[in-house]
This record gives sequence, C-alpha cells and structure tokens, in this order.
Amino acid sequence: KADALEIWTDVSGVMTADPKLVYSAITIPQLSYSEAMELSHFGAKVVFPATMQPAMKRKVPIYIKNTFEPEEEGTLICETSETNKLIKGISSLSHISLLNVQGSGLVEVVGVSSRVFGTLAQSLINVVLISQASSEHSICIAIKSEDAEVAREVLEKEFHYEILAGEMDKVQIMPNMAVIAVVGENMKHYPGASGRLFQALGRNNINVSAIAQGSSELNISAVIKQSDLQKGLNALHEAFFLSDNKVLHVFLVGVGLIGKTLIKMIQSQLNKLQEEYMLDIKIHGLANSRFMAFDEDGFDLSTVPVPSEKDLPMNLPVFLNTMNSMNFSNSVLVDCTASQEVADTYARVLESKVAIVTPNKKANSGSLEKYKSLKKLSGQRNIKFFYETNVAAGLPVINTLQDLILSGDKVLKIEGVLSGSMNYIFSELSKGIPFSQVVAQAKEKGYTEPDPRDDLSGMDVARKILILGREAEQDLHFEDVSVQSMVPEDCAHIESVGEFLEKLEAHDGHFKQLLAEADKKKEKLRFMAVLENGKATVGLKSVDSSHPFYSLVGSDNMILFTTERYHEFPMIIRGPGAGADVTAAGVFADIIRLGNYSR
Repeated sequence: KADALEIWTDVSGVMTADPKLVYSAITIPQLSYSEAMELSHFGAKVVFPATMQPAMKRKVPIYIKNTFEPEEEGTLICETSETNKLIKGISSLSHISLLNVQGSGLVEVVGVSSRVFGTLAQSLINVVLISQASSEHSICIAIKSEDAEVAREVLEKEFHYEILAGEMDKVQIMPNMAVIAVVGENMKHYPGASGRLFQALGRNNINVSAIAQGSSELNISAVIKQSDLQKGLNALHEAFFLSDNKVLHVFLVGVGLIGKTLIKMIQSQLNKLQEEYMLDIKIHGLANSRFMAFDEDGFDLSTVPVPSEKDLPMNLPVFLNTMNSMNFSNSVLVDCTASQEVADTYARVLESKVAIVTPNKKANSGSLEKYKSLKKLSGQRNIKFFYETNVAAGLPVINTLQDLILSGDKVLKIEGVLSGSMNYIFSELSKGIPFSQVVAQAKEKGYTEPDPRDDLSGMDVARKILILGREAEQDLHFEDVSVQSMVPEDCAHIESVGEFLEKLEAHDGHFKQLLAEADKKKEKLRFMAVLENGKATVGLKSVDSSHPFYSLVGSDNMILFTTERYHEFPMIIRGPGAGADVTAAGVFADIIRLGNYSR
C-alpha cells in the first residue's frame, strides 16, 4: 500500500525508442501499465514486467528516475495514460526467425493450430508473434533464431504424414529477422495508425514479412529484416514523434566549390525549411579526395569542417559502408564530384536504399546499358535518383523534358548552348579580346574546369546532349555524337595548363578570323549542340539575328525543345549555366524535392 514505487536507474525514464538505435529518442512522460508491459515485452529493458505486477494490482504509481540526473522528471507508469499521443513508444526484438507452416490441406481443418503450438510448447519454444490469414492456408510464427532449427524439426515430425501426402509443405524458415512494434492505447481511438506505420516503412523501401495486431489495438507489430531494423525504427520514430518535420540525412562527397557553397545554402535556409516547409537536413558524412569525416548527430552547419589530416583518410568503400551502417531513414548520397569512381558506385548505393542527388554526369553519359540499369533500379526500388544539374546547372531542363515525355509529347529536335564557359568565351571574343586571354579569364572566374581544355574539347557538351537525348527516350550511344574540338592539335598534349595558355596565343588569329567571317554575315559565333533524327552534333556555328541563340550573353545557357506540341515555336529555357552558385542551387533544389517526395 505504498504511495509510489520509485525505480532509480541510469536513464531518464522509458524512452520512445532505443536511444542506441534512434538518435532522436525522447523520454515518455507517462505510460499506462498496459503500455509499459507491451514495451518491456518488445525490448524496453528499463522496467521488468514482473516488477510491475504487484504495483498494478494495488494501482501503485511507478516512477522511473535517473540516478545521475535526479532533477529530470522521468516516466510515470500508472493505471491510465493522460497524454493524447497516438502512440507512446516503438520497441523491437532482434535475432528472430519466421517459421511458415502452410499447405492446402490445412484449410478448414480443425486442430491444426493446436498441434502447431502444442508441439512448440512441448519443446519449450516460446512464440513471439503469430500471423494467420483468414484463408487458413498458412500460419506464420516468429520465434527466437536460436530455436528455429529445433522448431522446424519438431513441427515436421508432428506433421510427417501431412507432408508425405502433399497436404502440407515443409516448414520454411526466414532467418535474420526482427520484430518492430508501435505501442499506445490511443490507437484504438484514432484511425490511421497502421497506415502511418506501413507508409513510413514503405517510403524507406522496408519490406514487411508478417503483421500482428490484436483487437485491443494496443500494439501493432511487424516483422522486417534485421538489416533494416535501425532504419525502420528511425523511420517510424520520425513518422510518429517528429511527423511535423521530415529529416533528410545527407552524406556529401566532394567538398570543393560546389560542395562548400551547397553547405552554406543549406545552413542559411535551414530555419525557413524547418518552420515553413517542415523539412530538416542533417549532414552526417563529408569527403574530399583525401579525407573523410562523420558525425552521427549531424555536423553543426555553421562551422562545418573541411575533412583534413585529423580525420580519416578517404576510402570510398569505407565511406559507403559507414553510411550504410548508420542506417538512417531518408538517407541521400550527394555527389558533387566529377569522379568516375564515385559514379561507378551508384548502383550499389541505390541497392542500399539510399537516394542520390548529383551534378556528376559520368553515370548518365556512360554506356547506354548502365544508364538504363540505374533508371530501372531506381524505379524498381522506389529510391530517387535526381540529377537535374547534369545539364545547365540549376536550370529546370531535365525535369521539364521528363514532364514532356511523361505527358505523351514526343521530342523532334533539341538545340542547346549547354556550356556556360564556352558561351562566355565566345561572347567575350566578340568584344575584340584575344581568344587565349578570354580562355584565361574564364578559368580565373571559375567558369571552366581547372584545365580549360576539358571545356574546349566539347566533351562536356557532348555528355550533356547525350543525356538529354536519352531522357527524350532515344537510345543514344556516345558514338552517335559528332564533336568538334576547340583545342588546337598542337596544344592538346601539353602537360602544364600555363604552357597550354601560352601556346594558345599562337592561334588567336584563327579565332579572330572566324569572328570576322561571322561579323561579315551579321551573325554570331555559338558553341552549340543539336540533336535530330537520332544523331547529335557538337561544335562551333554562326547564327543570324532570327535565331534565339543570337541574343545570348555571358555564361548563359539556352535550350530549345522542338516537339510535336511545341512545333512551330520551340520551348525555350534560358539562364545562367555555369558557376558554383547556380550549380549548388540546383543540387539544393533536388535535395528539397527529395524531401517532398519522402513525405
């Protein structure tokens, strides 16, 4: 007949989830005895069920308090719970195996369930969860993995004759499973709890193998793969306890100009995203070409460090393994490199159920088979692969093209000034500045790659028109693109960029002559790509004043889509197409779009 029972332990009460697995777990202020019983059965070890039973009989309130932080309120366990939360906590059991007892001969046969559970009971095997469809064709049973083989052996012995007669299949075992359970008395008063559970798991590509829910609606349990447990716990915790905010967990490879700019953009907009759009972004992994760093709680975006000697040496497989081991729901790999090595890992990343956002063109401009396989994998796994910035930095080119195709339009022709650096060079050339000086200026402004020949070769534009062609549902190979390089032959193989720029001066006269010829025809030089009839050309052309490209200035890009709908007047997309700011903005927009898709 005590007034209260206080249990002093090393945590501040019962948590909404295991804090070792769920970074955002919080203390539950109040639980009913029934809720506490359910949570303790499914892994919450703060209070033992037998401890509660005497208090339950006498209706003695139980307080779970923290010895090291006695000022914390802890958790109150009493007869009824007064809070209006839909669920109180999420718990789990690991190292579970599923046994499937099924067969056509089990339908409407009296006593099958009794034989199944009686046989297991005689072998002292405890059943954790039971799931049976109304068809009675199968009974799904969850037990501890250590008991799985014995359970199969005794069940197959019990049903030996049914198996021989073909009335029942051999007992199937699904190992390496876990049970995840949401608990709360209020679920019976509010519809939609199970829908929210399965939606949260489904969005994170977590398959449910079995389900159990009693008529009391105190507990909804689902069996998932053990490897998905941490991700599943985090996904459910965000859905039920942080439902106002969607959290994206970012792992960023490439902390150069674009990567640093992206971090600054996220930091400057984070409060607005949280308050107005209910979207939170946490960066847990950073890597450059030499080093990598991780923070399980998320880096402080106002002081994000550039990975250096004090961190780990960069190792891409280790980076990806660490990302996977953190096992966050709504994880995304952001690749701000131009690395073929990173692009080659995209299939592995998607298979790990991690989304990808990238301006890196290498994957989509590689082999046609690889491009198609990534698109197919993304669709099959329902894991987003966003690459708007593959073409024209932050301009909405790929999304627009995808929408045209999705709505049933057909692309007849694509014309594009797709290189901001090349357009800057030929726009400035018209001012009478020598070609070599304009190239050097473009490099200093960051419009070109560190080696301007990467831009002048036309290969970057070739990759972009190839990607656009593929997005327009044309089976283009790189061999289908004819490229005119602006790199003079005697400058192509000079090792030093400085020497290349010096050698380029000898060719200023050639480009001056090209400009004069265009001026004579009252035209302007544009380095452009054209795709038509399954073939693409990339090179320098002169256009007259009637062409939309005539008015282009600076580093602007312009793309014309001539389609069955936009036939007489092509659709025009124009805007800045080079620079870290616009590219980072495009990547940031894709990340936000991913957050909206994840809701």
